[in-house]
Amino acid sequence: MPELPEVETTRRGLLPHVQGQRVAHVRLRRPDLRWPIPREVGELLPEQRIDTIRRRAKYLLLDTAAGSALLHLGMSGSLRVLPEDTPVRAHDHVDIALESGRVLRFNDPRRFGCLLWQAPGETHPLLAGLGPEPLSGAFDGDYLFELSRGRKAPVKTFLMDQSVVVGVGNIYAAEALFTAGISPLRAAGKVSRERYAALADAVKAILAHAIARGGTTLRDFISPDGAPGYFEQELLAYGRGGQPCPRCRRALKQASIGQRATVWCGHCQK
Repeated sequence: MPELPEVETTRRGLLPHVQGQRVAHVRLRRPDLRWPIPREVGELLPEQRIDTIRRRAKYLLLDTAAGSALLHLGMSGSLRVLPEDTPVRAHDHVDIALESGRVLRFNDPRRFGCLLWQAPGETHPLLAGLGPEPLSGAFDGDYLFELSRGRKAPVKTFLMDQSVVVGVGNIYAAEALFTAGISPLRAAGKVSRERYAALADAVKAILAHAIARGGTTLRDFISPDGAPGYFEQELLAYGRGGQPCPRCRRALKQASIGQRATVWCGHCQK
């Protein structure tokens, strides 16, 4: 699944092509993705000017005066800006045609993504209850420490809880915990304030670097211009179970935590 850096890379790639553009029409090649596409998308979005594209967690919002189209890429979705006469491929489910003659095309082979609608002044239920953005000032070590008191769940599970902080998925949680030297198995309530400060700093630094590098190239992710991300080349822990630790050269351990594959160093992470 595309994680926060991939979604932010997509947002930044799309922004100069769609900001300020008026929607000519919307073409829905199927009535649903993960959920039914609301009628407002086809009825209210046409003729509207796209003021900006925002990201909240792993969702993208195309803001207009009539409301916001709410998009999630799901497991394998992608958004690209193309000439409107570009031949349609399999799984090209949605076209948002712009007056520029280009089209914002949503391709989603597995249909785990979504296209929904958020009315002006409202917060969609999918966005309600989300934690702070990890790159914002609201997210730091003190915040994590206070929220974690009494929690027995593994710190990795805690860090991936979207009500705690948004957008820190499996890849970046593993990398941040390795950088901070914290075992993913340690109970969240047993991590000190100082170590949470190191963890928050690691999350911010790794996400910022991944965004600058274009995200993490996995099986399905391609950025809007067709270029892959490059951060995968720099992963220290994720996906490296059994390989030498970059620090101590001992074999990295691997196990399942919360049904997600987890890799860590039993020597460097405590």
